[in-house]
Amino acid sequence: MTDATAVLPPVTAAVAAAALDLLPARLRKRVDGAVAKAAGWPVEPHPDGVLVRVADDTAVTLRVTAGIVAADDHAVCSCLLAPACLHRAAVLSSAPLAMDAPLATEEGKEEEKEEEEKQESGERDGKSGESGERAGAGSPPVVGEAALTPVQSTALDALRDAVTAVLVAGIAGSGAVHRAELLHAAHSARLAGLHRPAATAVRIARLLAEARSDDPAFRLSTLSTELAELLDLVRRPAEALSPARRSYRPEGPLRLYGLFTEPVVTASGYAGATVYALAPDGTLRTVSDVAPGGPERALQASGTPVPGGCALPLRELGDGGGVILTAPTVSPDGRIGGGGQVRSVRAGGAGWYEAPLAALWERPPAGQLAAALSRLSEPADTRAAGGDLLFLDGMCTEAGFAVSGGPTLRLSAPDERPELPYAENLRLLAGRPGLALRLIARVVPDRPDRVHVLAASWTGHDGESVRADLGLRRLHRSDIPAVPVPATAPAGAGGTGGAGGAAPAVSVPAAPPALPVELDLLRRVVDRAVAGGRAVTAVSADGELPRRLRTVGLTAGAELVRSLAEAAADRRHDVLGRLLPADPRGFALAWLAAAVYVSAAAESLLLAAWTPDMPAAN
Repeated sequence: MTDATAVLPPVTAAVAAAALDLLPARLRKRVDGAVAKAAGWPVEPHPDGVLVRVADDTAVTLRVTAGIVAADDHAVCSCLLAPACLHRAAVLSSAPLAMDAPLATEEGKEEEKEEEEKQESGERDGKSGESGERAGAGSPPVVGEAALTPVQSTALDALRDAVTAVLVAGIAGSGAVHRAELLHAAHSARLAGLHRPAATAVRIARLLAEARSDDPAFRLSTLSTELAELLDLVRRPAEALSPARRSYRPEGPLRLYGLFTEPVVTASGYAGATVYALAPDGTLRTVSDVAPGGPERALQASGTPVPGGCALPLRELGDGGGVILTAPTVSPDGRIGGGGQVRSVRAGGAGWYEAPLAALWERPPAGQLAAALSRLSEPADTRAAGGDLLFLDGMCTEAGFAVSGGPTLRLSAPDERPELPYAENLRLLAGRPGLALRLIARVVPDRPDRVHVLAASWTGHDGESVRADLGLRRLHRSDIPAVPVPATAPAGAGGTGGAGGAAPAVSVPAAPPALPVELDLLRRVVDRAVAGGRAVTAVSADGELPRRLRTVGLTAGAELVRSLAEAAADRRHDVLGRLLPADPRGFALAWLAAAVYVSAAAESLLLAAWTPDMPAAN
């Protein structure tokens, strides 16, 4: 009997691409139509995996290992044309793409443990350099294009061609074949040691699949950002060479103060929870439990114990708990591993108005924004934990959330899945004008008038501080006072409180930050090129936009718009009048220049809007 809750498991990029390679040319043309039909094929649970019922006499069986389909022979179709059949290719193309390195799975924990043992053994034998090299860390960085091997150069060229083809075709023209070519290039790049561009290419393929399936989680701006990153990487080989996996190094005893817990739900079929905690040196650390699953697993993972045998659940640590880890392993970006040597014990926690956590809210909002934007420009796999977080005090008003010492903003949900209560909770909080809030939020670079809110604290009915992880705890009207209670810090608490422990006063609400309309129009040109490709860009080129950009002082942007329009429409002829081939790389380079300019200009003007006495351009 069909189980309506069964879903397709994640599939590795190599398996998904290989399935399309097996198809003859006549069937490759029909893949997109088959993928659309595959969305309606019933998915049933099956021993060690799932079974997709194509017809009464045809079924595709997917076998999973560690939650993913990791080998070609783990996908089997019962039809006579298998494995070079359309059914198998359509199912694998419909499945979500697996993450390159699942976090906190049992297999991942074993790898971390083995890596720690290698590193410790290397240190005892005086061979730590060799151990670090095998972990992808410890060796000096490679600079310059000359350092690339011939295999790496070929892999980068293949990635450049594949991502350029996607950009030229746009979302509308990028079918399963384009995604397969991109995944093939990503697989070759990964084998050649180009792990960062390979991971970016897989994310692009995943986003293209979301766009083609009308997934509500898809964001065009996210795809534009990923395309720009990959096009930039293939032009700078030194940046493309990165470690194979995150390296974990042993540290001494580590005291942690829990800050909040964030649910994690990825488009690649993984879910779990991440706790952010503060170390005594003022840096943030994260402890995660992420494994194959859906949104329901986020709630389940929040109850997972902290690594090291401690009975403290992750969610309790994030809700003001504390822990001491002995012999932990920590990655350079602040992630704590779950190796077998880790031991942990409970310790006293701290409130948001108490030291050492209260210091996070003492920094001016504009300074926090500048630091967060600079972190966002770093590679995702090396970015410090919590580097994009904002710690804001303020008050709910009719116009929005008035930040103390900053502008008035809209409070937005980072994830609108109905299983996660972000949106509902924020509607309740925003519907209480006069309510003083202390927030942990994430910057939204392309939307200057809002922040994504992750956790909040306010004064409850009894005068005590209430603290909530907005993605995990579903609030009710009774949790929030109808008549806001003046916000006060706990007695004797240190931090940002003024005389008598009162929370800092909220400044007069400033106007929400706004970017020039012309810059927003330029952003739309960049995104429209991603959506429609080169042909749409050439047809829809706005000859009026460059003049408007020059009027507001964005002269460089005006030149980039003109260059993009010319590159999109460039179809030159030779001396005999014959049409020359188009130059896809020239179009991709012109688009990349415009995308980078829009991002840099938006960040600059956003900082100006958040800085007191420095209004943004109108």
